[in-house]
Amino acid sequence: MINKFNPDDNHDTFTNETDNLSDIGSVEPQNYENYYGETASSEPYPPDYNSYAFTSENNPKPKKKRKHFLLKSAIFVLCLAVVGVGSIQGYKIYMDNKDKTEVSEFDPEKKRSTDGDDSLEAENLNASNNGSAAEDIPSLIQLASREDAKPIPEIVDEIMPSVVGVASKFEFTEESPYGGFFGWSPEPQTREGSSAGTGFIISEDGYIVTNAHCVYDTSEYQAGKAIEVSVLFSDESEVEANIIAYDIETDIAVLKVNKTGLKPAVIGDSNDLMVGELVIAVGNPLGFDLFGSVTSGIVSALNREISVNERSMSLIQTDAAINSGNSGGPLLNSCGQVIGINSSKMSSSYGMPSVEGLGFAIPISDAKVIIDDLINYQYVTGRPQIGISTNDITETYSRYLNLPMGVYVLSVMPDSAAEKAGILQGDVIIDVDGKAITTAAELNEIISEHKAGDEIVLTVSRYGEDIKITLELQEKKS
Repeated sequence: MINKFNPDDNHDTFTNETDNLSDIGSVEPQNYENYYGETASSEPYPPDYNSYAFTSENNPKPKKKRKHFLLKSAIFVLCLAVVGVGSIQGYKIYMDNKDKTEVSEFDPEKKRSTDGDDSLEAENLNASNNGSAAEDIPSLIQLASREDAKPIPEIVDEIMPSVVGVASKFEFTEESPYGGFFGWSPEPQTREGSSAGTGFIISEDGYIVTNAHCVYDTSEYQAGKAIEVSVLFSDESEVEANIIAYDIETDIAVLKVNKTGLKPAVIGDSNDLMVGELVIAVGNPLGFDLFGSVTSGIVSALNREISVNERSMSLIQTDAAINSGNSGGPLLNSCGQVIGINSSKMSSSYGMPSVEGLGFAIPISDAKVIIDDLINYQYVTGRPQIGISTNDITETYSRYLNLPMGVYVLSVMPDSAAEKAGILQGDVIIDVDGKAITTAAELNEIISEHKAGDEIVLTVSRYGEDIKITLELQEKKS
């Protein structure tokens, strides 16, 4: 292909004509007009096979044109930008592939698959393509929740209007520490004390459940029943409350406020609980300044036998934070149902200065029967009693008083089962239904296995003689 000058064209262009290479040196000279109309002669093309330029001695050198300079510059910049972006994206893809390769090299699951089974490796590859493996791992809350569980914020929104604060005022007598000097004994001082706890609404017309120790003091002050009780609601309104009834043995009390249109909590079934299940506690730890505090944890144990007020109770153990002031508040499952009544009193009964992750709650399935009785009868029906007050004779007292170890009868209630059976003050109960006992707790544990109307056989020591007495248990009404 040889380019020759075209005299018909007004611009410095070339046309391509097909010639044999052998004819290049035999091209005849031609005359043509240049840009200025002058006649110029051309010499034959030199035998330079790599040159396509034409040179004229009489033709002045044309000026270079800048017609497409800006367009070419813009295209050049655009190309640079495209190349830069492509380089960055390529580098990112390279690094991503490199990271995946490094992870797969150190993946223990992949290492196990090198024994010939490539199915696990393919599984890992599919997992990496579908998303991060960490996103597929359920959280602790999901693992501990029920299938029909609700989000915790939703549970809190639903239960909060049903949670109340319980403020009680007590009156007690305190002996002067300066009494007895020089025969002078000042009068005992009457003082007042207060406590704050938690409760929850169980009916639209104002019945509220809390702990008995929130309204009845059995501490060292022995203040007894509260002289005044008020209830604080979540909307910060406060009203006075009446004590309907309380049961010290189970630490349950029922209050009543003169208010309607309240939102009761949803009561669940504590018999369905499982160890490891998610639970949520709501209450007022350390007083009303922290009203409505929410804590969560799991069920640490079920049917935990704890001795409270010399009576063994079967309780729910949880690691949800339950502090002083949480007493009487609800313990909820992951569906927002009340399955327990929190009781910080039991967590402090160990005498330890600090207890972490060790809270207890009364199972709601056991408490419902007691709550119904307290509302309807103001006492727990069917609970048996003998009708005596007692004191334990320890090994030391046994040697000192020359009496057998057992339960010493301090007094006998009038018209009680003990009086009807012939038990006397000063008797020492040493056996119940053939089981030897040495403490009142052991006596109460055996009695609690019966119901009112059952007969038991007591063996008492009276003036050094063992006597068997048949006794019919009575229903305890107070």
